[in-house]
Amino acid sequence: MKNSNFYYNNPDNSVLLKSSRGYPKLGAIVDSGGVNFGIFTKNSTKVILELYQNFYDDIPSHVFELDPIKNKTGDIWHIYIHNIKHGQFYGWRVDGVYDPINGLRFNKYKLLSDPYAKAISGSYNWDEDSVYGYDKKSSLLDLSFSTIDSAKSPTKSVVIDDSVYDWEDDVHPRIPLKDLIIYEMNVRLFTMNPNSNIKNRGTFDGIIEKLSYLKDLGVNAVELMPIFEFNPNSIIRNNPITGEKLKDVWGYNPLAFFAVTGNYSNGLKIGEQVFLFKDFVKALHKEGFEIILDVVYNHTGEGNELGPTLSFRGIDNSVYYILSKNKRYYENYSGCGNTFNCNNTVVKNLIIDSLRYWVTEMHVDGFRFDLASILGRDSNGNWIGDLSLLKDIAEDPIISGSKLIAEGWDAAGGYFLGAFPEGWAEWNGKFRDSVRKFVRGDMGLTGEIACRIAGSEDLYGNKSPMASVNFITSHDGFTMWDLVSYNNKHNEENGENNQDGTNDNYSFNYGIEGETNNLDILKVRKQQIKNFFTILMISQGTPMIYMGDEFCRTQYGNNNAYCQDTIKNWVDWKRKDDFSDIFQFVRKVINFRKIHHTLRREHFFTGKDYSGDGIPDITWHGIKLNQPDFSYYSKSLAFMISGIDFVNQNVPPDNDIYVALNFYEKDLSFELPFLNNKSWFRVIDTYFDSPDDFLDFPQKVSNNYIVKTKSIIVLISK
Repeated sequence: MKNSNFYYNNPDNSVLLKSSRGYPKLGAIVDSGGVNFGIFTKNSTKVILELYQNFYDDIPSHVFELDPIKNKTGDIWHIYIHNIKHGQFYGWRVDGVYDPINGLRFNKYKLLSDPYAKAISGSYNWDEDSVYGYDKKSSLLDLSFSTIDSAKSPTKSVVIDDSVYDWEDDVHPRIPLKDLIIYEMNVRLFTMNPNSNIKNRGTFDGIIEKLSYLKDLGVNAVELMPIFEFNPNSIIRNNPITGEKLKDVWGYNPLAFFAVTGNYSNGLKIGEQVFLFKDFVKALHKEGFEIILDVVYNHTGEGNELGPTLSFRGIDNSVYYILSKNKRYYENYSGCGNTFNCNNTVVKNLIIDSLRYWVTEMHVDGFRFDLASILGRDSNGNWIGDLSLLKDIAEDPIISGSKLIAEGWDAAGGYFLGAFPEGWAEWNGKFRDSVRKFVRGDMGLTGEIACRIAGSEDLYGNKSPMASVNFITSHDGFTMWDLVSYNNKHNEENGENNQDGTNDNYSFNYGIEGETNNLDILKVRKQQIKNFFTILMISQGTPMIYMGDEFCRTQYGNNNAYCQDTIKNWVDWKRKDDFSDIFQFVRKVINFRKIHHTLRREHFFTGKDYSGDGIPDITWHGIKLNQPDFSYYSKSLAFMISGIDFVNQNVPPDNDIYVALNFYEKDLSFELPFLNNKSWFRVIDTYFDSPDDFLDFPQKVSNNYIVKTKSIIVLISK
């Protein structure tokens, strides 16, 4: 049965749908009369929209072949379908030349996800040959052509009407960067362990069940590792030790930039995941938490030339991806097989539209951009910084006000820390590395550690200390406990011959590789954990901690646990009891930062004496007053921060704060600065065991203080 550009293929569904020209808007836009569908493709010759009654159907209920005159404006193909609504399943077929040598990979046999789809149904199955654009059995590999129809895959795009959701009175908390304490987590790993003692393990709801814990810890923002739709079953290797199939548990291979994954919600994954995520956001906002998404726009999960054809590759491969000179292949600045063409106008608009959607319709508060330097490269790979998409994002009137945090490096050797446009904060990798090495006892770092503690003015002098997101650990690399328990990475279970993951961990095991019951080793490891958290919380900038570090979570030496969806990688909540002393210390040092605004300045120290009493805003010392040792062999440092902020006089006076760090192999006696009509009181001494490591009632100290080896003291004036 044929009616104009409409083909009816399913006699079991006798509804005749009326179509009209539609308008050039991308995605599936719902109104009272139906849905407008739009898709960009420049180099194709034919575009077909298919509707499906059920997500598991492999035969469409309706097929619409778009007219290149009537249903096309510029390079946007569009059509309006009357009398359909929220929940409709659909997919695109895009036909054209299949010529991989010249970067063209059109294949009409592949049902493609809408790049603007707000939900994807079902689960991806890459074991099926049908999702590949080439014949996997052919010796020609991707130069061959597959005629297997991929509609048998349950992954259909889903029409979503966001207007039906009631946000009630939800608003963005808008916590200033200076007051933010970020907690990075993976939704699944955080609560998947049975000893998390919650009902909805491994889900957004599971995080809600743990909100009281997060509030008690003192963090106020959760940074979620990727939640865009991805395929957990994309890894084809097995664990060489257990034989179990490896899983992509981190999700850094996105397949749809508007669609929240159904992997973290309870349900059938047919659209309800969108509203369950909104419930999650609303619940966290009510408790005063911000939500920051770790977003991956630098590449997609379609991989290299041997990957599946799921969306972008089949829609217009040479537009969406940066191709090599031999256009059969992809540039791989991401290290994940392909590189998204982020400074192509169409792709730039897609990314900005995606960010706008997450801000306006999903109410998230900010974004951490994975391998963000790729977004600052042109199509030839050159860094263009202020002329790039990065600038457009920072100046976008809708995205404005959201937190923008960059990972300032990529897998192709780009390292642009401090070079991001105004409006961007950055993961400070130099802070991470210098603190790790200094605490380990390396030499030649005293001057740099002073710079990092003071807010990294060498990197962010034209911005603010708050542009520095300070961290010791993150999902990339060792956990903090593993940092003091392993000399070497142990990634054997990843199935890559321990070749994956960085070798530059700046770690030390203090005598035994891995877990131990040796009390002397456990004491020094705990001491170093407290040293890390103390430096993190007394440094100028925005602190971030990684899930479970507050109670010594271990990944058993795996510093690249992206493929480990096992109990060894799930957060072990029993360790909160086993290391309750560390948890209490971390909770208290976070609160210490909160109550002392002098640790959260929005401007850099000047070193000047504004008061005329001889006390600058910061003074540097060694074991002798005003004699810091910045020589190569130095392993100690002390400083005093004035409680009076003469640059920002809107804040009330705070306590003066004195900090001494000793990473020599011996104890050192530090002279303390003289105070007029005040005395020094000890709050922190990381050498002592709990509860003496952090005193709830600070104790008065004399004019000298012996700082034990591998320990830090923090004093306040009263």
